[in-house]
Amino acid sequence: MAANPIAELPELLAVASEILDDASGRFVEGLGAPSAVTKGRNDFATELDLELERTVSEGLALRTGIEVHGEEFGGPQLTSGTAWVLDPIDGTFNYSSGHPLSGMLLALVRDGEPVLGLTWLPILGQRYAAMRGGPVLLNGEPLAPLPPGKLADAMIGFGAFNVDSDGRIPGRFRFDLLGPLSRLSSRVRMHGSTGIDLAFTAAGVLGGAIVFGHHPWDNAAGVALVRAAGGVVTDLAGEPWTITSGSVLAAAPGVHEELLEMICTVADPSTAEEG
Repeated sequence: MAANPIAELPELLAVASEILDDASGRFVEGLGAPSAVTKGRNDFATELDLELERTVSEGLALRTGIEVHGEEFGGPQLTSGTAWVLDPIDGTFNYSSGHPLSGMLLALVRDGEPVLGLTWLPILGQRYAAMRGGPVLLNGEPLAPLPPGKLADAMIGFGAFNVDSDGRIPGRFRFDLLGPLSRLSSRVRMHGSTGIDLAFTAAGVLGGAIVFGHHPWDNAAGVALVRAAGGVVTDLAGEPWTITSGSVLAAAPGVHEELLEMICTVADPSTAEEG
């Protein structure tokens, strides 16, 4: 741990950006890395996941005095105190297949709230960063806040699914969302990377993103970005997003309301009958 831990967000953001920049070359070199560690059904890590998490975590702890909770090696609890949250390779299936839509995600969380968000997409040459309150920076340049929008005009990022899968949010429910969503927006996109879906939402490339995953290392950085951009972030039930939420619904103002109404209708078919 550093002798003089950094407390100010601008300095923390600058240091974190430097550390991710230093790791970016290795990230690009490793594109196409094969599976090395099986973590469960349809989930794995590459050797580069492990290498990058060690390298970035060590740099952050040394230079900021703040512990890191990483996807591969875990770390401190996140509901209280201050910690970095790191996903060294988001979109691992994409990355291992040589697909360019993958990146590094890093957030600083204080008492369960992300106050810094960084999404580095080295293969695309894009670096998204923000402090609480904004603005969102793309390659160091501030982006305009998100204007209100309409779902009919928006592209929507949609989480991957297997229609036969069980779990917290079953594949059948995810499948049942696609039909109504396609009627309201014919521009549904499935990128295979939560970080990209949320960063593109913060930048206004996407009008919104529906995220079925609950892992904080997947979601915290992007939530920070969307909030800093002036977007709306809840879970799929419309409750305010927290570090323990089981899903993410992030969108521009206006678009979020329409998405939430659609999701609630699918979750409760009687709503459609009453309307």
